[in-house]
Amino acid sequence: MSEGNIIAEKHGYLGKLIFNNPERHNAMSRAMWGQLADTMEMFDADADIRVVVLEGAGDRAFVSGADISKFESERADPERIKEYGVAVNRGYASLQYAQTPTIAKIKGICFGGGMGIAVSCDLRICSDDSSFCIPAAKLGVGYGHENTKVLIDLVGPSFAKEIFYTARRFDTEEAKIMGLVNRVVARAELDNYVNSYVEAMTNNAPLSLKTTNLIINELLKDEDVRDLGLCNQLVEDCSKSEDITEGRRAFMEKRKPVFKGC
Repeated sequence: MSEGNIIAEKHGYLGKLIFNNPERHNAMSRAMWGQLADTMEMFDADADIRVVVLEGAGDRAFVSGADISKFESERADPERIKEYGVAVNRGYASLQYAQTPTIAKIKGICFGGGMGIAVSCDLRICSDDSSFCIPAAKLGVGYGHENTKVLIDLVGPSFAKEIFYTARRFDTEEAKIMGLVNRVVARAELDNYVNSYVEAMTNNAPLSLKTTNLIINELLKDEDVRDLGLCNQLVEDCSKSEDITEGRRAFMEKRKPVFKGC
C-alpha cells in the first residue's frame, strides 16, 4: 500500500502541489504534513513562482483528512499526538503566511484536514460534485484556536459553529452560501477554469499580488499585533518598482504589460 507523498511541479510562473495518496483519498500522514510545509516554503522562496495551485491526485478527493491507518503509529499517545499537531500546524502556517497567492483546486471529498488546508489557501475553486466536512466532534478531537479563527474569518462564527457542531457533510451549494468557496463549476470545466485564473493572476504584477496578499493577511490579525509599517512599506515598494512604470507605459501604448516582479 502506498505511503502517500506530496508532488511538487513547476510550470513557468505556476507552482503545482499535488496530494498524492489516491488509494486513501489523499489522506494526510505526518510525513505529508511536513512535505506540504517544505514544498510551500520552496515555492515561496522561488522568485519565478507567482501562483501555487494545490490539488489532489485522482478523481475522488482533494484531501480526505488524516490517514486513519496511521493513527496507531502516529497518534497513539499524548506525546505522538503533540508531535503530529506540530507537523499539522506547520503545514497550515506555510499556507496561511505564504507570500505567494494560493488556489485550492477541489474536486470530490474535502474533509477534516483537507478542509483546513483549503481554508488556509487564498482562493477555493471546486467542482460541483465536491463535498465538505470537519468531523472533529465525531472523533472527540478538539480543534485548535488558530485554525478555528481562520475558518471564522472566512465564513463567520455562526456557520463555523454549524460546521463543527453537526460534523456533517455539506454540498457545494451550501459551501457557496457560507462563503466557504469562491467558485463552483462543473467537474469537466474545473481544469480550464482554474487555468484561466492562473493565467489572469500570473499576467498581473507580482509585487501587487504579494502586497495585496500580505496586507489582507495583516489586517486579519488583532489590531494590537498588526504591522501597519509593513503594509505601508509594501505599497511604497510597488510605487518605486520597475513594474509600475511598465504598467503605465503598457497602458499608454495599448499593449499587454510584461511584468518582472521588481
